[in-house]
Amino acid sequence: MTCRSIWMGTTLVLHIGAGVGLHAAASAQAVQPPDAVDPAVASPVAPEPAELYSYDSEGRRDPFVSLIARGVELPSVSERPDGLLGLSVNEVALRGVVLSVGTYLAVLEAPDNKTYIVRPEDVLFDGSVKEITAEFIVFMENVSDPLSLVTEREVRKGLRDAEEGR
Repeated sequence: MTCRSIWMGTTLVLHIGAGVGLHAAASAQAVQPPDAVDPAVASPVAPEPAELYSYDSEGRRDPFVSLIARGVELPSVSERPDGLLGLSVNEVALRGVVLSVGTYLAVLEAPDNKTYIVRPEDVLFDGSVKEITAEFIVFMENVSDPLSLVTEREVRKGLRDAEEGR
């Protein structure tokens, strides 16, 4: 019996075929290497092609898709525009509220520690500013999850959230 090993990607496939005789007898015999065997006696066994695997979901969810990050992923930071239009609602933090000419303005801080002053109706990468009060800001965030029935949701960020470490 011969044993051949074939590398298929990251999997080692062992192919065992009959042809070259290794005898396990009571008396110890010298084992000849495969290339020293008479070619007329031994017939080489061709390896069988590896079967390709495909997953049929049959209506179930794909087990290889993360449950945490569902839906369409946001483009990377290098693909986003500069400034406020390149910031997502989840990336900004409310650092202050200013009353100017009877209208509240919000001071937002980006992850790179830059600050932006926004008004109601200003647009961010994945949403817009809906309302600003003395204590919080309300965003309308666009939901890009194809499994969700809603396309927008309200996100409220308060001044006290940043102070309490939330």
